Amino acid sequence: MPQSPFGERCPEWLRQRALHSPERPAVIFGAERWSFAELDRLVGACSARLAAAGVRAGDRVALLARNGGGFVQVAHAVPRLGSALVPLNVRLTAGELSRQVRDCGAELLVTDGPNAAKAADVEALVAGLRCLPMTELTQRLNGEAVEGLDRVEGSALHSIVYTSGTSGRPKGAMLTFDNHLWSAVGSALNLGLHSDDRWLACLPLFHVGGLAILLRSVIYGIPVVLHDGFDPVVVNRSIDEDGVTIVSVVSNMLLRMLEARGNRPYPASLRCVLVGGGPVPQPLLEECARRGVPVAQTYGLTEAASQVATLTPKDGLSRLGSAGRPLPTAELRIEDDDGKALPAGQAGEILVRGPTVTPGYFNLPDETQRTLRDGWLHTGDIGYLDSDGYLYVLDRREDLIVSGGENVYPAEVEAVLESHPAVQEAGVIGLSDVRWGQRVVATVVPRDETGVNEQDLLAFCRSRIAAYKMPTRLRFVRELPRNAAGKLLRHALREQWSGESPLP
Repeated sequence: MPQSPFGERCPEWLRQRALHSPERPAVIFGAERWSFAELDRLVGACSARLAAAGVRAGDRVALLARNGGGFVQVAHAVPRLGSALVPLNVRLTAGELSRQVRDCGAELLVTDGPNAAKAADVEALVAGLRCLPMTELTQRLNGEAVEGLDRVEGSALHSIVYTSGTSGRPKGAMLTFDNHLWSAVGSALNLGLHSDDRWLACLPLFHVGGLAILLRSVIYGIPVVLHDGFDPVVVNRSIDEDGVTIVSVVSNMLLRMLEARGNRPYPASLRCVLVGGGPVPQPLLEECARRGVPVAQTYGLTEAASQVATLTPKDGLSRLGSAGRPLPTAELRIEDDDGKALPAGQAGEILVRGPTVTPGYFNLPDETQRTLRDGWLHTGDIGYLDSDGYLYVLDRREDLIVSGGENVYPAEVEAVLESHPAVQEAGVIGLSDVRWGQRVVATVVPRDETGVNEQDLLAFCRSRIAAYKMPTRLRFVRELPRNAAGKLLRHALREQWSGESPLP
């Protein structure tokens, strides 16, 4: 991996930023306005309290919290101690969360008030885990000493962000300080960096896309305008009133913003709407072009610390549907099933190489070796490069469902359905949906014709998987289509569902 721009050791980002831009705004969150100097002091106190709670270099600290000032403080304070941040998806069930906490070996789980009950359930499921209320770490300064590193190793582990494998087992992508730093550098070189930039973060900070905004704001020295969730009316108002120049969303969020906006144009100060989370529907891109919305489709993944390729707003009209060229810090390659590089225009697996790519999955050496080969990250995503080097993503993964920007793996949903005593087997696919990108549907083979109904089975699933993974419709059949080797033929399932839409 290339060295950090600063060498093997670099200044800790927030301390360096507070030294050079102490009075510049760092975080705008509702009525809260923190300068970089104030944020640095708050994070220093948070680090001291974490140290007092027993956190040491090399530890993993899990964080279960919604977007807010507390999340910001803890997210900066944990790596400052040389420990690794493990942000957790608040939409997961306690059982799903416990598996991730157990996998990464975290002994401390920091939680906010709205997630305290769920955190307590996780604590009961994981031996040796302690829960710590975020309020004990983020109270105002009481004169305690500020602790933490002044300089960090570029190759040191900064965070572990969980994704899922096609088998449904969670995988913790390890991201170093260098991974995040080079990601920030690549994005700035691609989109440019303006002195008046303000990046609106309405994506969850526990996802790599939201976390990247938080870290880049410190590296760049620009404020992050932080929202506690996504509300299209509130986002539109913030763009008008808070001087937002860049906002990151997924396609469903953008659609809702346009619906709420009506015919009112966006201000000229909004220079980029980054849209990720899967391919953007062509009608939505055309509507943005008609309205003059500066949309820039982007392709990224957790294993590459967010963006890999991004279409600049100036190319948006001429390259509708493209995810852009690779960032200056990334290389792309398209391969066939035999590992042969494919020429422009031919679709194959997308491979990524560069300093943003993860060194591997935590505690999964075999999976790391399978995914990272000869310096290339094998994404499993399908796409092609045109003759000018622009990437077109055809499918996020062969079987992956992307619903509202969230990844849903069919095997995980199938496993839950098949754990019901009245279900013999199940096949899960995604149907195209204008609002959500895709919705989950399931074909189920019951053990007998009267043993289960749709509502009972949906209620069974609801208690075991997150809401965004829930099937929106079930179909009952006598058998699933399989090949001679017994492998489920998902393309045949898609043909069976052809012409039907999920429930609204």
